[in-house]
This record gives sequence, C-alpha cells and structure tokens, in this order.
Amino acid sequence: KEYYLGLVLDRARSQLVLMASEEGGVEIEEVSARNPEKILKEWIRPGVGLQAYQARKVGFQLGLTAEGVKKFTVFAMALHRFYSEKDASMAEINPLVLTKSGELLALDAKIDFDNNALFRHPEISRLLDPDEEDPNELEAAEHRLNYISLSGNIGCLVNGAGLAMATMDIVKLAGGEPCNFLDVGGGAN
Repeated sequence: KEYYLGLVLDRARSQLVLMASEEGGVEIEEVSARNPEKILKEWIRPGVGLQAYQARKVGFQLGLTAEGVKKFTVFAMALHRFYSEKDASMAEINPLVLTKSGELLALDAKIDFDNNALFRHPEISRLLDPDEEDPNELEAAEHRLNYISLSGNIGCLVNGAGLAMATMDIVKLAGGEPCNFLDVGGGAN
C-alpha cells in the first residue's frame, strides 16, 4: 500500500502542518484538487513541535494497524526532527510504502531547504548540483543577489523585496508577465 507523508509551512496559519494521504504514489496536488478530503492534516504548534499523539492520530486515520501506527509515528517524528534540524522548507515522502511484511519504507522523497539557512549546513550546500539549477540564479547567488527566474517577458530590477513584489503585482495587473524577481536590496555595488 502506498501513502503520502509530508511537512510544509502553512503560511496562512504560521504553523507547520503534517500532511498524509492514502493516495500515495501520485502528485499530492492532484489528490488535493480531486479529493481534498483524502488529505489528512495535523498542525504543529510552534515551540512545541510534533507530538507523538498527533502522529498516532494521523496513523489511525490512515487505517493502519496498531503496529503500523507505531512505525508510522517513528517515521513522522523522524521526518519532523530532520525538517527542523536541517532548516527544510518542505519535506515529503511519496510514496511511503507499507510492505506485505508490515515494514514502512520511503521509496521517494523531495526536500527543499531554506536557502537563507544553508550557511548553517555546509553538508547540504555541498549537495548542490549546478547542472540542475538555473544558471542565472547561480550567478546571482555568487553576487549575493535575490534572483528567481520566471516565465514572463518583462524584467524587474528592484531595490527591496517589498517593492519587487509590488512591481510584479503591477506588471501582472497591467496584463504583463515578469520574467524574473531580482531584488538588489541595497547590497549591490
């Protein structure tokens, strides 16, 4: 049986949310669009962290046996610990597989790290594969500039992230599409 297990920041609630679904092995966005009720959510209080009872609750909601819930709880707690200790911004296991013998295995995972915290994690920074990154974003990072490539055709060079967001909003309001977010933030020379 395949499951989905993930941790992400719910910006609307300013809390981490543990998400799980019996619909593993497919894009969680598809499940959310087709059957949002199949995504189980458990919000995590800041400063407290994920509690074992919360993970057990989700495990039982997934329909796992008592033994399966124990294993799921260990998995969920370890994922939360990793997420917190490594300054992740998203961590998901999809699929998380329950084998016929009752073992839980992570067959695939996606993890995004907070780029602003990478200075604390040189072991993660060393994993960067430049061939998988946008060359413009890499060049900007070398100069300590905040740059994100987008799909539009109007370039934005702005001093300050708030002004950059407002400029992008105005461009979109006028029917245009920004091709980048570039905040020089007072650090350019």
